[in-house]
Amino acid sequence: MGLELRQQLKLSQQLVMTPQLQQAIKLLQLSRLELLETVQQELLENPFLDETETETEVPDKTEVLTESQAEEELVRNADWENYLGEFSSTSKQALSRDLEMPEEGVSFEARLASKPSLEGHLNWQMRLSSFTESELAIGDVILGNLDSNGYLQASMEEIAAMVQASEEEIESVLTRIQHLDPVGVGARTPQECLLVQMEVLGYDDPILVSLVQDHLEDLEKNRYKPLARKFKISMEELKDYLDLLQTLDPMPGASFSSTEPHYVSPDVFVYKYGDDFVIILNEDGMPRLQMNTFYMDSMKGAADKEKEYFQEKMRSAAWLMKSLYQRQRTLYKVVESIVGFQRAFFEEGVTKLKPLILKEVAEDIEMHESTVSRITTSKYVSTPHGIFELKFFFNSALDLNDGSQVGSESVKALIKQMISEEDTKKPLSDERIGEILQEKLEVNIARRTVAKYRSAMGIPSSSKRKQYF
Repeated sequence: MGLELRQQLKLSQQLVMTPQLQQAIKLLQLSRLELLETVQQELLENPFLDETETETEVPDKTEVLTESQAEEELVRNADWENYLGEFSSTSKQALSRDLEMPEEGVSFEARLASKPSLEGHLNWQMRLSSFTESELAIGDVILGNLDSNGYLQASMEEIAAMVQASEEEIESVLTRIQHLDPVGVGARTPQECLLVQMEVLGYDDPILVSLVQDHLEDLEKNRYKPLARKFKISMEELKDYLDLLQTLDPMPGASFSSTEPHYVSPDVFVYKYGDDFVIILNEDGMPRLQMNTFYMDSMKGAADKEKEYFQEKMRSAAWLMKSLYQRQRTLYKVVESIVGFQRAFFEEGVTKLKPLILKEVAEDIEMHESTVSRITTSKYVSTPHGIFELKFFFNSALDLNDGSQVGSESVKALIKQMISEEDTKKPLSDERIGEILQEKLEVNIARRTVAKYRSAMGIPSSSKRKQYF
């Protein structure tokens, strides 16, 4: 077999994602707060971008511009002046919004105070108590092994190995820590936690102590009648004991949890105006961008190397503004399409939510499904029935007897409503809920599907929902 070299002409197509296109895709899936942060960062890094609070002057249309000047002028004026208002059904209302007056005095950062941690709170109490140096060293190890609920996660042997102390010394320090505020912190089991609190509060009734020591599992599973027979007390007396137990805190460290609440700022507002719905994009805090005129003018007299840098930054700034425009336009079109598909939801509420998939919205606005998926990520809409994530409006379908379909979220809302209105002494079983759904909606839904939806909403089973008193 002989080897030879040949020249061959080959024509092929290849899809290449430029950095600008990657940036546009990234902007699509950013949340509103992330977008604000990205725009602020670009304002710091790109000298051609400028933030303006006033409207840009409209250029004299009678002025004759050369082709290059016209392109430059187009870039210069491609700001955010009108595009938010363009996608707002009531731009005049948005423009008339009162501006917040900056507060005088101390800066906002200076008014913040850090939230005390559980470890810091206990450490502070230990330093103010009569702990010796060796006891403080043991206490520091104990505090370092507490979980977010205040329970000790290390065994006596492990702590003894860490501080080179006997288990009796560790037990003594642990007992003193359990009596600090919050009482019961450092316990190893829920029983120990509750018993410490009962000791401090003076609850020494033998039946109450026995309920905590030996029958917490029976209480959790509502086995009240066997307990009443065992202790030879009436159900009313047992209820008094349960009321007393409910005043105790089984998770004493939970109030010091460092988990911060997640605040949501809606990206879009949907209001009802007459018989129609008005869509307004949230522009609160969004800077208005324009090209920096000083650097635009400086380009004319710049050297070749500087001009190359200027042109790169100018293109980057123009592409950013174009990408932001596209993002807002896409968001508006997607919300407009969702309002069209889910009009019954906006009129009457969650129970009227229809099944919807990304493909239907993508075909409606003539965009790709991936674009719809990205623009609905981490975006929230404020509706007359509350704030919802855009992905909430996309849900699977359940078949009805008449051949039509109903959205799974509507079924979940109905299940939640039925359980909230049920007789707590005779809670509805999953099978009964399925039968009621069959009667009301004529939907074929299995008992296990009801159980799956109920569990997804964090609702316990009927046996755990039943109240005996």
